[in-house]
Amino acid sequence: MNRRTLVGMLSVMVLALSYGCGKEEAPKPKPQAEAPKPVAETVTVRIGSASPLTGPQAHIGIDIRNGVQLAIEDLNAKGVEIGGKKVKFELVAEDDEANPTKATTVAQKLVDSKVAAVVGHFNSGASIPASKVYSDAGIPQISPSSTNPKYTLQGFKTTFRVVAHDDQQGPTLARFAVEKLKAKNIAVIDDSTAYGQGLADAFAATVKSLGANVVAREHTTDKDTDFRAILTSIRGRKPDLIMFGGIDPQAGPMVRQMAQLGIKAQYIGGDGMQTPNFIKLAGEAAEGVMASMPGLPKEQMPGGKDFVERYKKRFNADVELFAPMGYDAVMVFADAMKRANSADPAKFLPEVGKTQYQGVIGPIAFDEKGDLRNGPITIYVVKGGKWEALETVTPGNAPAGEKKPEAPKK
Repeated sequence: MNRRTLVGMLSVMVLALSYGCGKEEAPKPKPQAEAPKPVAETVTVRIGSASPLTGPQAHIGIDIRNGVQLAIEDLNAKGVEIGGKKVKFELVAEDDEANPTKATTVAQKLVDSKVAAVVGHFNSGASIPASKVYSDAGIPQISPSSTNPKYTLQGFKTTFRVVAHDDQQGPTLARFAVEKLKAKNIAVIDDSTAYGQGLADAFAATVKSLGANVVAREHTTDKDTDFRAILTSIRGRKPDLIMFGGIDPQAGPMVRQMAQLGIKAQYIGGDGMQTPNFIKLAGEAAEGVMASMPGLPKEQMPGGKDFVERYKKRFNADVELFAPMGYDAVMVFADAMKRANSADPAKFLPEVGKTQYQGVIGPIAFDEKGDLRNGPITIYVVKGGKWEALETVTPGNAPAGEKKPEAPKK
């Protein structure tokens, strides 16, 4: 074999070895990236709040609005999905000025704003006419505070409340006055509103049925602040107890004027005056005054302690009256929406009536009229410049957590 042939053969072998050893494997196909999960669509659900935000009852109306706002903030912070869509709740708050005519205007404004539900109104006189507007629009309404029985007796399927009504509160207060305080001669005054007159009428009827005397039945308005003429007339009847159906802007001055006129009768009223503001307005004359309030004392509410603390931190104010009820009303709506898988009022409204919800205030369920089932009522007394719970009653049931009341003033 000549040199040239040998070199050629070696070259071929080297090339073959080079090819066999140096060949790169074909790249493996990269795994396909997972398709991004679809992001849930976000929808805005508006919740209306209607209450007096200006005028002498604004402190109560703002308290309700704050409760609604806190609930909405809590829901948004937690994150809520309804029917596969993320929901952002939005507050639409309106001022009804505690005026029945303005209330219907506000109701229509909320309907036009496309709210899904309404928490309101504060006053029975506002809730009753406004409820027809919501009913006609098919929008559910929960009042955190309206106690006049007529509110839920109109036959509307959209009307609910999370407090006991005055056909429960009035008799409870009357039995306390006659059976516990031993009052025999009683004067009754109301502020001529649906709430005040309704409560006073229920109270007076029960007083008579228990054998006590209604020695005077007087009427004022929710704008008056001078009650000397009425009180002077009542003084001559020598009542041992005066009951007032109305709100604290009238109750406070009335109690002060009683003291100025030397009237020593026990003074008692309903939830509209069971506020810190009443004590401010009445001053030293507030001591010993008694009032009823639908619901448990805040410190006895299942979620009361936490709610009061968070409310104070958020708004730099103490709970005035119905903020916990406003908060729970929003949560009832949200719960109904989740069960219906829809924020459409036509779809979740039937679920509101089926509610079985454990709220800040306690268990919430409605009867066929939209009234709260087994709503408790608490009697309070002003002691040491603060409201102190005396007795809690569930209408129709035995009293719970009863304390012995102080004797009436002589």
